[in-house]
Amino acid sequence: MNQDIHKEITANLNRDYKFKLSDDGKWLQQGACPSCKKNELFTNSETPWVLRCGRENKCGDEFHVKDLYPDVFENLSKRHPVTTENPNATADAYLETRQLNKAKLQPSYRQESFYSRDVNVGTPTVRFYLDADKTIYWERFIENVAKIGRKAHFGGSYNGLWWMPPRMTIEDGDTVYLDEGIFDSAAHWENGYKSTALLTCYNYPEKALAKYKDKRVTWVWALDGDNAGRKNTLKFVKRMREEIEKENLPWKVEAAQIPQHPNSKTDWNDLHKQNRLNDETLKECRYKGALLIAQRSSEKALLIYNHDNKRQFPFEYKNRLYWFQLDVDKFHKELERLEDENTELTEDERRERALTDCGSLAIIANCYPQFLYFQANKITDESWYYLRVNFPHKGKAVKNTFTGGQLSSSSEFKKRLLAVAPGAMFTGTSQQLDAILEQRVFNIKTVETVDYIGYSREHRSYIYRDVAMRQGKLYHLNDEDYFDLEKLAVKSLSRSTDLAINTNDKDYTNDWVDMVWRCWGAQGLAAVAYWMGTLFAEQIRERHESYPFLELIGEPGAGKSTLFEFLWRLFGRDDYEGVDPSNSTLAAISRTLSQVSNLPVVFLEGDRDSENSKNIDWNQFKTLYNGRSPRARGVKNGGNDTYEPPFRGALVITQNATVDAAEAILQRIVHIKFTREGHNEDTRLLAESLARLETEQVSGFLVKTLLKEMPILQTFEEACKHYEGTLMKLPEIKTVRIGKNHGQLMALVDCLSHVIPVSPEQRTATKKFITQMAIDRQQVIGGDHPKVQEFWEVYEFLNGDEDNQQMNHSRNGQIAINMNHFYETARDRKQDLPLMKDMKRLLKDGRRYKFEGIDPVNSAIFTSKSNPNAGRTVKCWIFKDTQKPQGATA
Repeated sequence: MNQDIHKEITANLNRDYKFKLSDDGKWLQQGACPSCKKNELFTNSETPWVLRCGRENKCGDEFHVKDLYPDVFENLSKRHPVTTENPNATADAYLETRQLNKAKLQPSYRQESFYSRDVNVGTPTVRFYLDADKTIYWERFIENVAKIGRKAHFGGSYNGLWWMPPRMTIEDGDTVYLDEGIFDSAAHWENGYKSTALLTCYNYPEKALAKYKDKRVTWVWALDGDNAGRKNTLKFVKRMREEIEKENLPWKVEAAQIPQHPNSKTDWNDLHKQNRLNDETLKECRYKGALLIAQRSSEKALLIYNHDNKRQFPFEYKNRLYWFQLDVDKFHKELERLEDENTELTEDERRERALTDCGSLAIIANCYPQFLYFQANKITDESWYYLRVNFPHKGKAVKNTFTGGQLSSSSEFKKRLLAVAPGAMFTGTSQQLDAILEQRVFNIKTVETVDYIGYSREHRSYIYRDVAMRQGKLYHLNDEDYFDLEKLAVKSLSRSTDLAINTNDKDYTNDWVDMVWRCWGAQGLAAVAYWMGTLFAEQIRERHESYPFLELIGEPGAGKSTLFEFLWRLFGRDDYEGVDPSNSTLAAISRTLSQVSNLPVVFLEGDRDSENSKNIDWNQFKTLYNGRSPRARGVKNGGNDTYEPPFRGALVITQNATVDAAEAILQRIVHIKFTREGHNEDTRLLAESLARLETEQVSGFLVKTLLKEMPILQTFEEACKHYEGTLMKLPEIKTVRIGKNHGQLMALVDCLSHVIPVSPEQRTATKKFITQMAIDRQQVIGGDHPKVQEFWEVYEFLNGDEDNQQMNHSRNGQIAINMNHFYETARDRKQDLPLMKDMKRLLKDGRRYKFEGIDPVNSAIFTSKSNPNAGRTVKCWIFKDTQKPQGATA
């Protein structure tokens, strides 16, 4: 290992894992394992390429230093610049990071460079030539691999060719490994094994092989252990066997497969860096390869028996499940007979024939149920094994869950298998199923789960249905239906919310930004800023303990619905508005609030103009502001446990009228009202164009935003405190919560520039609008509810003057209103009033007219039929006008 890199890596390891140096100085040991948290992590002190947990049976995880500290291996061109004396300095340093002897590889390589015009980024390369004229080559990028989007570049046509290490020859009796990559081949050559590189797993080297048709060579296909490598190994072995038979070639054909760890992919260069590329390892790899290319089920069974020496066992062959069982007594008798009668057979040949004759082979499943991993929901104490059912026909594999109970007996397993995989049959016994489980589920991989979609604070990752993002990197769902986030395996169990997120940057367009601005101006950009901010609600609450609610209202024709539906498409959601809490049960609302994290939860208030409509008690959602649970529910586990899921999303309320709620709720809301002001034919056409934008064209906004997570949060932190302080200095704003909420929204406007083009003038205008929003919100908080104000305006109009009271039944300076009389008179005088049931709730919190109670009053308006000079007793709502001087009469 390069000394500079070695020194930096060792310092990082000692800092992060608290290693102790062994007495002989050869090992770094007793480090803290990231997986099991035990002090069993160790690595070679001289070549610390891979960290391993010593708890082989209970953990055994491996961690590659290059994955843990990628920055150490970057910027090699600055650490090792090219000089006149050494034009290959950077390439040499790169080969050293792969622990390859550059002198042994000379003169097959040299340092070159590559420039990508697509992303305007260049990189130094290490280039290997395949021909003497140096017209065909493969070069590996040393830097900027992620930016360029690929690792290597080809020059010329390499089809049918291979790369061979310099000074290597192929002679009679040789064993030659046919590797996939040049570094794999160089690793074999470094350890004394002959090898060539095919450059890709799809390249059959017929031109290169043609030179050795007269040589007795054992060709070992040693492609990578992934699906493509295994598939092409089978394809090329079959082709080579056919060529051997057709042309009577003196070749032998074998295969080698590296056993893969569940959490990482290992290639031959990795084994070399781990000092494990030796005869013992190769023997095991060639055994795995022999299992892969076995031509008959009986051949595979005998390979397993000779390797494991078990009398009975299950195994897979061509996507069917078999059971092998040996009659030991019969085997020994047959072996003795063959020794007496067939002296020409070797001992191995007699053993194989006896095994074939005395072993029974049966198909116990017409498919192959492959145990992938274990997953659990810690909250509900539910757990499942995740299986992939492969078929021998061309039907698509089926993946689904199996509970412990469904694996407890052959009958239960058979029923579940038939239910999830049409046509799949298991005919084995419970004892055979137990043997399968013992073999397949011991130390099985565990995948962590979340029961929602969006941001997981525990994993610091965004987990969606098909994509995930972590620390500015994009990940796709793998073939086993989980996300492999470096050393973290995680998936979402939620299927209630589906976002169609397009990760193809070429499909994305920013044309919508100008459309939103021209149609809705600062109101529209403020709404977009809040909507983007919902993607960071958890992080904002973690730092600031709250994230505001958003209320979007608008008069008919203002375009609120058009904008709202578009905002959903920015997150990949089509044909969805939200949920009407007035028509939902408490359980349904609670689950809706728990389904997402760092995404909006939208409440649509129903028709409140109807006397039969149900009022929403917004106070029940007050705790959502701080991310707390609105409701606890019991856990179905036979105990006393309850589950109070935190609110991880952001609450958005959209309707035509303002929210009727207590002051505590109104303080938590940032309120945006849309009007038809400024709308014309041009804006109508723009709004229609915006509505026609497909989700595929704009859902990349979510991806672009989350890939900028760190810079956005940094900008937010720097701006939020400034804007909050600026707002609180305004004489109109007196409530800290209002200053905090609107300061956060102003900071999010600044954050928009990380993702979309927003001009300084647009930012300034939007922040000015938000400042006015804060002032307006303070006025709403400081005064009566708008509907209460409307009620008293009608009262003053209907009541007349103090000498001729029309609505006030009081005789003692208070205000006494009979509601039925008041509403009847208002209707007669064609005055519009809010619903009586709403007013009975809102009037109790009035500020100017303080509610005193509901009492019978001797009316100053209605006279008694029996005594015209006396008043009639009526039931009235009693109020006190707080702005009247004490002692004044009404």
